[in-house]
Amino acid sequence: MSAMTFGKAINTGLRRAMEQDPKVVLMGEDIGRLGGVFRITDGLQKDFGPHRVIDTPLAESGIMGTAIGMAYRGYRPVVEIQFDGFVYPAFDQIVAQMAKLHYRTRGMVKVPITLRLPFGGGIGSPEHHSESPEAYFAHTAGLRVVAPSNPQDAFTMIQEAIASDDPVVFLEPKRRYHDKGDVDESLAPGAALDMGSARVAVEGSDVTLVAYGPMVKTCLDAAVAASDEGVSVEVIDLRSLSPVDYGPLVGSVKKTGRLVVAHEASRTLGLGAELAAEITERCFYHLEHAPVRVTGFDVPYPPSKLEFHHLPDLDRILDGVDRALGRTNSLSGTEEEA
Repeated sequence: MSAMTFGKAINTGLRRAMEQDPKVVLMGEDIGRLGGVFRITDGLQKDFGPHRVIDTPLAESGIMGTAIGMAYRGYRPVVEIQFDGFVYPAFDQIVAQMAKLHYRTRGMVKVPITLRLPFGGGIGSPEHHSESPEAYFAHTAGLRVVAPSNPQDAFTMIQEAIASDDPVVFLEPKRRYHDKGDVDESLAPGAALDMGSARVAVEGSDVTLVAYGPMVKTCLDAAVAASDEGVSVEVIDLRSLSPVDYGPLVGSVKKTGRLVVAHEASRTLGLGAELAAEITERCFYHLEHAPVRVTGFDVPYPPSKLEFHHLPDLDRILDGVDRALGRTNSLSGTEEEA
């Protein structure tokens, strides 16, 4: 067991996957000599060579198209898109080709591509450098979409994603890259929880609070703050956004009777809406209050000095918990509450 940052945990997981399978190839802008803008691939080109850690041109569509061709030939490409807002030029390759080829060929063609995508805000970046595009990919049949929230999961889940024969969109919460945590490097991928499984991060009895990626840490802090007021919050780390592991969510909501979902992405048609709808269908007679969403706003991502007004913080999550409990909250007495 050793302490390492979230970013170092991904680096270590990538190294482990490359050591175990010579067909694993990394591709992306500035990932070689520079080690990537976040230094996630630091040292890998030096140790594995430029034929396995490939500095690509600044052309996301071309990068993804090349990766699909390499997957056809038996390689396992791991593509880094430098920032979430840069993924859109490659959108057609991702949703129309990468997501569909395995299904179209009835399994004859495998597309074992891992798309590493730093996502979310909180680092004060300029325009197009902080986005939350997860709903686009979770909506696309044929893609697995996962989002680790801590260094241990980052280490194991990146190896699982690379080993999977399914194409995987691997969402990395960029504002958590420097967060530290214990990592058991002897823990084999999937030994505790596979990347498709949700986990109960903190047990509670009054409210179920669901999050993924960057928001999990904030929700854990909210659970601690709520306990000071005598409220027991159960925090669930979703981990997989597509497919969703509903078992732990259903079990938790049947126990607590209340659901709060938190994410950075915009509210309308965000993942929280799907979770709320599905839990309402499955747990209708157990719910004591309508599900509550605590999300970013329905606006283009704001300038860096305003982003912390956009991102759900501790106070907004606690306010959502109060709403689910029917306590006085920011909407009390308004038409929206009614």
